[in-house]
Amino acid sequence: MASREVNIVKWIMNLCVMMVVVLGLWSSKVEADPQVPCYFIFGDSLVDDGNNNNLNSLAKANYLPYGIDFNGGPTGRFSNGKTTVDVIAELLGFEGYISPYSTARDQEILQGVNYASAAAGIREETGQQLGDRISFSGQVQNYQKTVSQVVNLLGDEDTASNYLSKCIYSIGLGSNDYLNNYFMPAYPSGRQFTPQQYADVLIQAYAQQLRILYNYGARKMTLFGIGQIGCSPNELAQNSPDGTTCVERINSANQLFNNGLKSLVNQLNNELTDARFIYVNTYGIFQDIINNPSSFGIRVTNEGCCGIGRNNGQITCLPLQTPCSNRNEYLFWDAFHPTEVGNTIIGRRAYNAQSESDAYPIDINRLAQI
Repeated sequence: MASREVNIVKWIMNLCVMMVVVLGLWSSKVEADPQVPCYFIFGDSLVDDGNNNNLNSLAKANYLPYGIDFNGGPTGRFSNGKTTVDVIAELLGFEGYISPYSTARDQEILQGVNYASAAAGIREETGQQLGDRISFSGQVQNYQKTVSQVVNLLGDEDTASNYLSKCIYSIGLGSNDYLNNYFMPAYPSGRQFTPQQYADVLIQAYAQQLRILYNYGARKMTLFGIGQIGCSPNELAQNSPDGTTCVERINSANQLFNNGLKSLVNQLNNELTDARFIYVNTYGIFQDIINNPSSFGIRVTNEGCCGIGRNNGQITCLPLQTPCSNRNEYLFWDAFHPTEVGNTIIGRRAYNAQSESDAYPIDINRLAQI
């Protein structure tokens, strides 16, 4: 009898152990699932992860020292490491980063696609002096092709629509429309439009593309404002008298665009009631870093970690150039683009707003939960 009781106790204990193991595996699987099924990305060199690699373009970063701190080495990312969308993808719970449109295939696209292209703008002509690039409208056209593939993979349009409605869409363009258009004398736009007129024209074109995304299933859209372009090493090198004072005429023009983009969020949320649009205040986050760099562990905000000329801001990093060794203390990696540290700050605050001004009306974390 005692032996039988011992066997029963052992059986119960083994069953309990098995249940703990099963529950542990189940909970780890739950934890491993991303917050949303997919993440689609539209933008420029700030988030390009390889779409320009095979284009006939001067805007490429598929060589060292780009990617020097990235697990995959040089991939086409314009940073020493991760971009803002890489950081956000991690925070959303994705196991890997979102693949570029140029290489995304088959089931891979169900996790999302990165359509971003260096030198791209909202306007078609933006960045043309740098060669081939995929404009905002071109990126949206590529997304439309992806949607057709998603329909084929999932079986029908209704299933695809339901799937896409749960995904996060990240859109961040406009920087090149100023850097490689409006403030470049070779382009006529600076003579054709006042800063306010130009911002209005950009927002109108931007809204057209957002409506197309909506018509093709996008329901959770994150619009990234432009950062402080007038504080980039390139602008400081060219237009700052002391190499540290930001260029106000450029920053004020950027703010006009950002104000329009935030207003567009309100407008679209009112019009398209089954969708949700949010605005990320990249400009304000940059301002925090520049005003209080030491609180972020940053020491240098006005120079690139690599590059040439004043502020290391004349051009982007040269192939095989030796960058600064203390990269974690630099806000900018090259003449235009943040380091992984800078991108991490922006990505984290976009995902989890640290102040009310970081994201409007909610942050990405809350958007994912809707």
